[in-house]
Amino acid sequence: MIWVALLVRWGINTLALIVVDWMFGGVSIERWWPLLLAAGILTIANTIIKPVLAILTLPLIIVTFGLAYFALNVLMLGLAEWITPDFTIDGFWTYVGATIVISLVNLVVGWFIERVSS
Repeated sequence: MIWVALLVRWGINTLALIVVDWMFGGVSIERWWPLLLAAGILTIANTIIKPVLAILTLPLIIVTFGLAYFALNVLMLGLAEWITPDFTIDGFWTYVGATIVISLVNLVVGWFIERVSS
């Protein structure tokens, strides 16, 4: 069952990266292979690495009223961009905007899937 949830998250992240690539001129994802790889890395990073980092940085997250948690989301996107060939993001504000769009796509599609499945 966990594999199905990971595959669904991978699909949602793929859709989110397609939207980000379409919306921002500073984001370039060449072809399907880098898109699927970046979405897979983002899914694994958000599932495994981000919760560990969130626990380690919990005092900082509390002191900054959650801004440090948003920085973790930007860091996970940066990790996916760093590992994936033919995937580039130019500029700090493009990272911020892309992170917001990815979060919104995950929220909306996740909410829709939850509504349809229940």
